[in-house]
Amino acid sequence: MTGAAEGETGRAAERPARPGASRTVGRASGPGLGALAVLLASVLWGTTGTAATLAPQVGPLAIGAAAMGLGGLLQALVAGRGIARGWARLRARWRIVLLGGAGVALYPLAFYTSMRLAGVAVGTVVSIGSAPLASALIERFADGRRLSRRWLAGAALGLVGTVLLCAAEAARAGAGAGAGTGSARQTVVGVGLGLVAGLTYAVYAWAAHRLITRGVTSRAAMGAVFGLGGLMLLPVLLATGAPLVASWTNAGVGLYMALVPMFTGYVLFGFGLARIPVSTATTLSLLEPAVAAVLAVLVVGEHLPALGWVGIALVVACLGVLTAPSRPVRVRAPGTAAPAPPSRAAAPAASVPTPPGTPDW
Repeated sequence: MTGAAEGETGRAAERPARPGASRTVGRASGPGLGALAVLLASVLWGTTGTAATLAPQVGPLAIGAAAMGLGGLLQALVAGRGIARGWARLRARWRIVLLGGAGVALYPLAFYTSMRLAGVAVGTVVSIGSAPLASALIERFADGRRLSRRWLAGAALGLVGTVLLCAAEAARAGAGAGAGTGSARQTVVGVGLGLVAGLTYAVYAWAAHRLITRGVTSRAAMGAVFGLGGLMLLPVLLATGAPLVASWTNAGVGLYMALVPMFTGYVLFGFGLARIPVSTATTLSLLEPAVAAVLAVLVVGEHLPALGWVGIALVVACLGVLTAPSRPVRVRAPGTAAPAPPSRAAAPAASVPTPPGTPDW
């Protein structure tokens, strides 16, 4: 979709519906391309842990700063024209942009350190597995959005699956490395940082989604949020990034992380955020730890117990629940007659406008 079309979609979401007219809840009726884009992004993100193992000399802070920092600045560069066109809207909502940028800056530092301390599978599972709950709480209190039964069922399956994955990986690591005090302490700290990563992921996803639903194109919203986060990460990259240029392998890993999972992945994620709720997007992201676990087995050579494969199956079931098509929900204004069934040539339904009184800070 072009930037102009995206902007028109965002402006249409803000226009009130005609009095007495029925509306179709387009966003909730079927995830479609938005869900597919988030799933593709999750597959790309799932490769980051395995890629990081190819450059063991590079610390987690440098990896995170290079991946998200350079990827974020590249997003801002590509979205430069869109950011300029939407500058008035972005400036009016500068608190949201600042909050999203801070989330972008903190997320990779917590995420990659979590993987380094607790392991690739555990760090990924805790970080991504906790994000749907954080997103649900943010949407509930900031937007007043009620969660559907489908989301609750899908999130339950996904969270149980991620817990099983985490338990299987922890048991495998414990059996292989023993139960030393230092190892246990590192795991606890890694899990804690994973929870921080999940929260910051939910924060910047919510911020980008809020900008998109307030008339900013998805490219401009993602470019502004990630560009600001990239600027915040530059000092960290300058302080810790020397090992990235110590060898061609390290430099290649850094460039791959910035261009493929971060830049391309978050372009896809922004496309999806313009079409599905944040809680659904972060729940679909539960595919990432499953991909990370499979790659850890196939590429890195880790062994995943049977419990872990059960967890992966539950994550796949979660994705099936959330992406299965559903019938559009018709909402009639009080006192109006039920509308006639639409013809096959009917125009696409419009999105429900933002309810009056929704906070917009």
